[in-house]
Amino acid sequence: MQNSREQLLNVSQKLSLTGLNRGTSGNASVRVSNAAGQDGFLITPSGMTTDKMTPTDMVWMDFTGNATGPREPSSEWRFHLDILKSRPEVNVVIHTHSMFATTLSTFRLDMPAFHYMIALAGGDSIRCAPYALFGSQQLSDNALIALQDRKACLLANHGMIAVGETLEKALNITQEVETLCEQYLRALQVGVPYILSEQEMQDVHEKFKGYGAWAKQAVKLKY
Repeated sequence: MQNSREQLLNVSQKLSLTGLNRGTSGNASVRVSNAAGQDGFLITPSGMTTDKMTPTDMVWMDFTGNATGPREPSSEWRFHLDILKSRPEVNVVIHTHSMFATTLSTFRLDMPAFHYMIALAGGDSIRCAPYALFGSQQLSDNALIALQDRKACLLANHGMIAVGETLEKALNITQEVETLCEQYLRALQVGVPYILSEQEMQDVHEKFKGYGAWAKQAVKLKY
């Protein structure tokens, strides 16, 4: 578990260093069993800046909501628990208050397929979950619905959530969604961008199915 603690801290610090989170905002979690083999996850502590955190500050929780460690878990632990419990293919949850995702979330609108990279989040849009008080069960319930068949969503007047199989993949999705939010907001300053059709997005999803395998093969051939 120690290695997972260090990796979670490293990703959390990257979120701060890249400006995706600031101060004590945002949080992250990773699925990991404890020493006794009990299923659960590590989550960043409440009210601490990442430059003050150490691996031992990461809080372990089981799927009944019990926490173990010297720190209190993030106030958003409910949606981390519910997402990881309901999505067995997901091992990492990242939540940010990043500038552009948060700005876009204040419009309480889904982000449509103005760019083909929307497909990276798993669908033809990035949904915006209805507003609910931070840390509440209602917020968690809203996020679960917005994340159905998706790897990212916005939280109205709040920020974004990204999920992935690994810390690296979840971080990549977080960074890409923030970029898309910036691009969409800039496009809206000019006018209404063209939205890709269902067929155009279907073609993208099909192309993405072999993208990872193609990239790995290209690297293998190169080196």
